[in-house]
Amino acid sequence: MLGELDMPARVNFGSHADRALDPMVALVNGLTPGFDRGTRLAAVAADERRRRARSALALPFTGAEAESLARLAARLRTVFTAVDEGDVDRAAGIVNRLLEDYRPAPYLGRHDGRTWHLHFHNTAPDTEPHWGAGFAAALASVVGSEAWRRLGICSASRCDRVFVDRSRNGSRRFCSTSCQNRTKAAAFRARGAARAE
Repeated sequence: MLGELDMPARVNFGSHADRALDPMVALVNGLTPGFDRGTRLAAVAADERRRRARSALALPFTGAEAESLARLAARLRTVFTAVDEGDVDRAAGIVNRLLEDYRPAPYLGRHDGRTWHLHFHNTAPDTEPHWGAGFAAALASVVGSEAWRRLGICSASRCDRVFVDRSRNGSRRFCSTSCQNRTKAAAFRARGAARAE
């Protein structure tokens, strides 16, 4: 039987959102402090921010660009927090502010041998508005649909990494299989201790 994280992806959010959501999650998880599978994540140093931004978006960034991406990541996280708390109205308000601030401009692009597809980027040359526009448009696609609950924050203790639930039944609760397994193992041990008493 397949576990909830092993189910094949079934949910499509649209071509732009599908391409933007995974790097956005990687950026938020890489550049915002919190907990990751039980490990405390402090605000990262400048060199580490550059490395994580590069890893999330597969591009090199200067220190100033990584700083601006860390600010963007913190703003994006607030959308996941609002959804996790079941407050779609607050999430929509945050997304509207992101759209207003970053002004995504839709256009068709073709690169890397791919077919024409929709992009939403800001025409400003700066890194934060460029990426912020695309990520805001992707979040608008999700929050403005029946799939808004598919934005999540890990339910494992001492983990607050964000994720997008693409599972068939929309029941994902963890950012990773390791968090799911850790939670199940802790519940199993707790049941065993309760029976022993």
